[in-house]
Amino acid sequence: MYINGEWLKTESELEIKNPATGEIVDTVYLVGKTETKRAIDAAKEAFPLWSGLTSEERSNHIHNVVAKLEEKKEHLAQVITKEMGKSIHNARYEVGSTISFFKWYAEEARRVYGDVMPISTKNKRAHVIKQPVGVVAAITPWNFPLSMGARKLGPALAVGCTVVLKPSSEAPLSSLELFKIFDEAGLPKGVVNLVIGKSEEIAQVIMDSKDVRKITFTGSTEVGKHLIRQSADTVKQVSMELGGHAPFIVFDDADLDLAVQGVIGSKFASSGQQCVCTNRVYVQEAVYEEFAEKFKTAVGKMKVGNGLDETNQMGSLVNEKAVNSVHSQVVDAVDKGAKVLVGGKKLKGNEYSKGYFYAPTVLGNVTEDMDITKVETFGPVAPLISFVTEAEAVQKANDIEYGLASYFYTNDLSRVHRVSEKLEYGMVGVNDSAPFSMQAPFGGIKESGLGRESGKYGLEDYLTTKAVSVMFNTEEG
Repeated sequence: MYINGEWLKTESELEIKNPATGEIVDTVYLVGKTETKRAIDAAKEAFPLWSGLTSEERSNHIHNVVAKLEEKKEHLAQVITKEMGKSIHNARYEVGSTISFFKWYAEEARRVYGDVMPISTKNKRAHVIKQPVGVVAAITPWNFPLSMGARKLGPALAVGCTVVLKPSSEAPLSSLELFKIFDEAGLPKGVVNLVIGKSEEIAQVIMDSKDVRKITFTGSTEVGKHLIRQSADTVKQVSMELGGHAPFIVFDDADLDLAVQGVIGSKFASSGQQCVCTNRVYVQEAVYEEFAEKFKTAVGKMKVGNGLDETNQMGSLVNEKAVNSVHSQVVDAVDKGAKVLVGGKKLKGNEYSKGYFYAPTVLGNVTEDMDITKVETFGPVAPLISFVTEAEAVQKANDIEYGLASYFYTNDLSRVHRVSEKLEYGMVGVNDSAPFSMQAPFGGIKESGLGRESGKYGLEDYLTTKAVSVMFNTEEG
């Protein structure tokens, strides 16, 4: 753990194993309530200094972090793959995103603007200023162990907040590497603090603390709801990036080859372990068979294995529980009439014997009564569902409690606007399987979350708005 600018040890340790090989990668120290309270106290004490710096001074600090990240890009990618299993190609992309987040917010720190306005009283003027909310607690997941921290730490640090970060115990090593960089870059003591340990224990201290003014969380909807309930006692600000169940709609006028590559990019990145991954593939009846054949063929050619092997397109899943969860959805679908077009099994044999691998899978003849159409699939399984009309596709896509990401492919310009506006999702990709960027807001509606991350929108969740009214004499003397 890293608290108040110091690396500390405890008597409790956790071994982190490579999910592709079972080998021990490293050991981390675990903390509890006492250390978490110390981290919060350190962040509170550092807040006046950090928030009191000019935006340019904070920007310079973050630029120093960016420079260190650039130096260690490949090392960081290797760490990500070893701790959670995704392919090295996906890991490098994540490191690139991490650098982009910090670089963007190093510049955006200079652009926290307020307003000055005349009001109805002649001898008054109103000022509106934006100020950092205070101490922020950030809780991040294992599937993007480095970039999710960057997406929260970047804007928080830019506007003047101090942070306590709690990464997932499944994949904490890249967060440790990030904090080594913070240390090397010379961030003032207490500005960033790292705690790793039991989620319930650490979260309870964070949620009970009146000194933590904001909680930002990426993870499951179930846990997010629990944190929202806990936040009520101290009325914390909350940002929640929660679960998803993304629909991918292929209309009969779409470029089918482009759509196939789009689904593969959206579904199988990080072995399907992303909240924005495609979960349901709706294909219009007239092109269903042609699309299914093209898709099945492409997926069947994917090479799976240790993520560190440059030739592999997909790595392992994070643990045995993940593999079993994915397989149970496939079994349920097959039992209810679905057909396995390709994959549909746990991968075994010498190459996979010590790891958690599942074959890239395509299911046909999927119907709405199957678990896979309702429960988030955190793994490499793509169910194909036929539809007839545009209205039917939109209705089926929206008929779920989630509202994070959605995708559709078409060459009809009128349909682009119609369907984009009708889909009940925070993000829509039109002929685009990765509609995410530093500049655009990232987040969902319904039970997929609250607030937005990325771009100028990402700053707002770490700021409070203050009105200042000034009375003055209208006459000289």
